[in-house]
Amino acid sequence: MPRITQVYTRTGDDGTTGLGGGQRVPKDSLRIEAYGTVDELNSTIGVAVAAGLDERLARAFATIQNELFHLGSDLCILEEDKVKFKVPQIEERHVVALEELMDELSESLSPLENFILPGGTVGAAQLHVARCVCRRAERDAIALSRVEPIGAFVVKYLNRLSDALFVMARYENFARGRTDVLWNSRA
Repeated sequence: MPRITQVYTRTGDDGTTGLGGGQRVPKDSLRIEAYGTVDELNSTIGVAVAAGLDERLARAFATIQNELFHLGSDLCILEEDKVKFKVPQIEERHVVALEELMDELSESLSPLENFILPGGTVGAAQLHVARCVCRRAERDAIALSRVEPIGAFVVKYLNRLSDALFVMARYENFARGRTDVLWNSRA
């Protein structure tokens, strides 16, 4: 567990930042972009939780937000350094847990018969924003994986999480007695 005694270090004033293994990289590198977007995703989820989500979702997000820190750790350490440093990483069990959560929540939801628009409750709308940020994090991780190796379950987790956020937004509307906002293709 890191101990942070001072927030500012001045080492990033030259436009670089340190990875978990100590390497300095440009702040606009693909790796920094990927885990920076994961951090943004976690903050976006935090806004949704602060808006007051259904208790079942709030419990799930307590776990998911921790897992997103694991994901950030997974991305900020180069694959070759993971043998030297014991760091939290995303594993298959995290992906499976998201699938199980979606299956559980979907039991309460009616089947989709049309595309839905982001909206309904404030919490559901915020979860749709988080879903979009998650898709961007997934794209960033894929772009990084094309030039450098990344954790085996990073992309799978982000892909599953974006699906889970969609289901969770629908569930939030359901739990609050709101119907999904359907896309009107003839409007």
